[in-house]
Order: sequence, then structure tokens, then C-alpha cells
Amino acid sequence: MFKLKVSDAKLLRDMVTAISILVDEATFKIEPEGLKLRAMDPSRVAMIDFEWPKTVFEEYVCEAPSKMCINISELLRLLKRAGKDEAVELSLDEKTGRLQIKITGKYSRNFNMPTLEASEEEVPTPKITFNVKAKATTQGLSQAIEDAQLVSDHVRIEADTEKLVLNATGDLMGATITLQKGSDALLDLEVKENSKATFSLSYLAEIIKAASATSDIATLEFSTDMPIKIDFQQTKEGKLTFFLAPRIESE
Repeated sequence: MFKLKVSDAKLLRDMVTAISILVDEATFKIEPEGLKLRAMDPSRVAMIDFEWPKTVFEEYVCEAPSKMCINISELLRLLKRAGKDEAVELSLDEKTGRLQIKITGKYSRNFNMPTLEASEEEVPTPKITFNVKAKATTQGLSQAIEDAQLVSDHVRIEADTEKLVLNATGDLMGATITLQKGSDALLDLEVKENSKATFSLSYLAEIIKAASATSDIATLEFSTDMPIKIDFQQTKEGKLTFFLAPRIESE
């Protein structure tokens, strides 16, 4: 038996929105301790690592570990029908194998949707040594990414001990966005070695835009020409982390 309940639909909707940025069909691990998801996008450029312990939920029941695969975009369509202060309950009908979604607030409505064949692929956590760790506000980071998008579709992120710099170069224009350590946008910066790497702005923009609804703070970790790790600080013990592969530029 599996069942969970959240008293604030927005909490669940925002998290599902963040997941939907990378994957359309998501295989969740349902364990007595909570929900987990680790998956890569179809192009295998980006990865999401998500975890919500049972303490996040108003109610959580899991009698035995299992897997559940669902169409994220279809689930999101249903969750968008729920208001901020409405409760959402998800449960698995063991007889039909369908996911039951119950939304209660000013009135009650029940939906159900099919589950899909669960993926057996185990996605390992990337083992990377990071030389830069930067803690930034999601708002400041989002604005910097939007500035870079005005001129290019990719951005080079550089760091030294005092600042984080985003450089974007297009066919006609260029942009340099500087976040100083200790500023309102860049709260902290730890640098073992000056580093730089280039990333797709479309991926970065979507990830930060969607995940910013779940967190005010993001921690970026990267090294020269290595994947970037973006961890969004959660208020309720959960984990929402993205990894994005670099764009390797020819000299």
C-alpha cells in the first residue's frame, strides 16, 4: 500500500514542475523513509536528484519498497487544478495499478491516471571533485541568466576568490555579468582553484526558473570544463539537485 498527503498543493505542484523540466516519464522509488527520484533527461545532458523524506508529508504510508512510473506532464495538469491552500492526496490502487489523485478544498474532486512500466535503469550520482562552491539567491541567479540570454544561447561561468562572472558572446553582442562575493546576489564563495566552464543557457534558465519556486537559495559547484551541480536549498529537509554537463568549446 502507498499513500501520501500534502496540505499545501503548491508545495507538490512546484516540485513536480521542477522535475518536468528534465523528464516526462519519471520512475519514483517509494520507500518507507520517503520518495526518491534520480533520472537523466532524454539527451543525457542533465540529471535530477530528488528526495522527499516522509516528514515532508502530512501523511505518508508505504508498507513495502516499490517503484512507480508516471507521466509527469499529465500529473502536473491535474495538480494545476488545485489551489495553494488545498490538500492533495496521492494513492496507488493495487487492483487497477492506477494512481489516484484527490484534491480537497472548497470542494472535493478525484482523478485517476495510469502508471507506466517502471525503468530498471539505476542512475549513479556523478563522482566529481568541485573546485568552486558558490551560494547565490535564486532571484539574483535567474536575473543574471536572463541577462546572458539576451546575447547568446550559452554562457561561460568563471570564478576566482572574489567573484563569479558570467560571460556570454553572440554574433552581434556580448555580455559580462559580475556577482561579487558577499553581495545581495552572491552570498558566499569558496574557491580552491580558479575555474571556468561553459553551459547551455536554455537548460540553465529552465532549471533555475522552475526550481526557484521551491527555494530562495541555490548552491553552485563546478570545476574547469566539468559538470555543474546546482543544489536548491529546501525548507523541509528535502533534496532537489541538478547536474548539467558542460559545453566543450574548441579553441
